[in-house]
Amino acid sequence: MSRIIVIGGSGHIGAYLIPALVEHGHDVVNISRDQSGKYRPHPAWRSVEQVTLDRMAEERSGRFASCVVELRPDIVVDLISFDLPSTQSLVHALRGKVEHFLHCGTIWVYGHNAAIPADEDDPPNPFGEYGINKAAIEAWLLHESRRTGFPATVFRPGHIVGPGWTPIGPYGNVDVEVFSRMARGEEISLPNYGLETLHHVHADDIAQFVMRAVANRSASVGEAFNVVAEKALNLRGYAEAMFRWFGREPKIRFQPFDEWKAGQTREQAEQAWEHIARSSCMSMEKARRRLGYQPRYTSLAAIQEAVLALIAAGDVQVGPITDAHLSLTMLTGSRPLPPAG
Repeated sequence: MSRIIVIGGSGHIGAYLIPALVEHGHDVVNISRDQSGKYRPHPAWRSVEQVTLDRMAEERSGRFASCVVELRPDIVVDLISFDLPSTQSLVHALRGKVEHFLHCGTIWVYGHNAAIPADEDDPPNPFGEYGINKAAIEAWLLHESRRTGFPATVFRPGHIVGPGWTPIGPYGNVDVEVFSRMARGEEISLPNYGLETLHHVHADDIAQFVMRAVANRSASVGEAFNVVAEKALNLRGYAEAMFRWFGREPKIRFQPFDEWKAGQTREQAEQAWEHIARSSCMSMEKARRRLGYQPRYTSLAAIQEAVLALIAAGDVQVGPITDAHLSLTMLTGSRPLPPAG
């Protein structure tokens, strides 16, 4: 088995990826700035070598890449590179020293898509600093892989979701109050006609993809892959499904975005615009065809699992009728919830 360094493994993806790597017999090192806690406790963490490093601080001193090399990796999974110089420095240090380098990108390398679902043959057309920087990283990495043989794979997760963090909701932002309102059967307002799309993915399915890419190196090196649930959701369909999951009939009205945003904070409105302006809807067929990737979670199932955790934490408030449904769901593991009688 391989010695695998995961950079940024204490977050969403690492909560599932690192235990999976350990269970498959790999020698795993987690590099993270904060080792104070994990999203998902698991006995496998006891077998993980923990290295505390502040990447940004170490990069400023010029030591981060050499620190990674000194850990003698066979494989590196970089979950937290957000600008090209950071990736270039690491790759130059690792060249000739690793078997596989996996970079976590984003579906935001796609901006406005001419046709959907967008696949990896569609050219990246990002807007906004985050998407533009990520597109620059992956373009350079794939060029290096094809020109020099550096063994890079790029994977592009959708909107990551799972217990322990807030899903992008039907407003296109992380306002958890929308789930409380739907649980109580109250009317909600959606921007425009609610037809813009979101494409979620459970963190466990991202971990599954990485495991498959590691196991199928020859099929993944030099390639980029969209890693998402099988289908995207539009805002209206998302909201209607969640109302019914809570045992409520949907109560939805629609407003032009400029009117709708008046009911949101500035931060919430900006976050919603970032998501609906892209209206993400990706194809995952390449990952399925080349690597056998098959998401365990639909978008809704992933979201509902996260919302159950938010309810248990007291962040989403539900009424007495839905309390009964939710108790049944958590006991039986069934989903979705039956509608109220």
